[in-house]
Amino acid sequence: MFYRENGQFKTSYRSDQQIFPILQDRIAIGLLLAFAFIAVPLLASDYLFRAILIPFLIFSLAAVGVNILVGYCGQISLGSGAFMAVGAYGAYNFFVRIPGMPLIPALILGGLCAMLFGILFGLPSLRVKGLYLAVTTLAAQFFSDWMFLRIKWFTMDTPSGSVSVSNLQVFGLPIESALSKYLFCLAIVVVITLLAKNLVRSAIGREWMAIRDMDVAAAVIGIRPMYAKLSAFAVSSFIIGIAGGLWAFIYLGAWEPAAFSVDYSFRLLFMVIIGGMGAIMGSFFGAAFIVVLPIVLSQLLPVLAGWLGISISTAGVSHAELMIFGGLIVWFLIVEPHGLAKLWAVGKQKLRLWPFPH
Repeated sequence: MFYRENGQFKTSYRSDQQIFPILQDRIAIGLLLAFAFIAVPLLASDYLFRAILIPFLIFSLAAVGVNILVGYCGQISLGSGAFMAVGAYGAYNFFVRIPGMPLIPALILGGLCAMLFGILFGLPSLRVKGLYLAVTTLAAQFFSDWMFLRIKWFTMDTPSGSVSVSNLQVFGLPIESALSKYLFCLAIVVVITLLAKNLVRSAIGREWMAIRDMDVAAAVIGIRPMYAKLSAFAVSSFIIGIAGGLWAFIYLGAWEPAAFSVDYSFRLLFMVIIGGMGAIMGSFFGAAFIVVLPIVLSQLLPVLAGWLGISISTAGVSHAELMIFGGLIVWFLIVEPHGLAKLWAVGKQKLRLWPFPH
């Protein structure tokens, strides 16, 4: 009843091919963007920006990149942390070595470096698949760790590989406060997510999904597996590289190769699995689950322990947080293996049918 499209007629191909063909979706997205750009800056504190919102936006962008490769093309990758590192160090080198290099072109060039790196380590996908491909992409993680620790040119000859950036500006406006960093990340996430949504709806997106469903059948009907798989690695690595540049420049400010450990590769893969593979919206759901839930648990567990009269140490809170977090992940995967995006789609379908079950 609340979500029906009665009376919403499509009178042209353009109206039928909209990203959000239903009026309620367009209204909801418009209100959400207005809330993110207007209400959140007025209501949120610096702690909320730095601890939750900025990490959530950057991880959402990286999860969109991983979802294109894993969810839409079906190529399992454990090298996302390496692609983030290449994007961060690539953007750093362009930003530092070229005088007057603007921030946005530096991030884009860093994403291009990550794209080339992703294509290089995506070549084994032409011969292997499944867990074998996951292991070959995991090699990218160890190679990037070695490269940024041993080749001092990438880190401006610093002994530890630690680098830093400062005085960031966009169109002459400083990016120093938590609010400016949040708005900058939000603008980039909105633009790239819109481009990614259009891309997966295009011909190349349908090729990715055909390769994911059955690559042999896709080759029979004329889809080139080499082009489809490498293009998925290229687009995915580019988006993850830009997310790595944002993580380094905007969130960290100073970083070293250990800041992009293999833990990030697994974390991004969990975001895609929990949020929903093959759904752009699922990337945001998974990022919210991974980023927000541990913070909520760390604040909630001591309160609950106090109500029960139990004394719990900081280490105990940390261990209990990991146990509950892992248990919730397993529970979600059992209850809905297609992720939170599937639950969202089921809810929308129920709103279309309510109050009639037919």
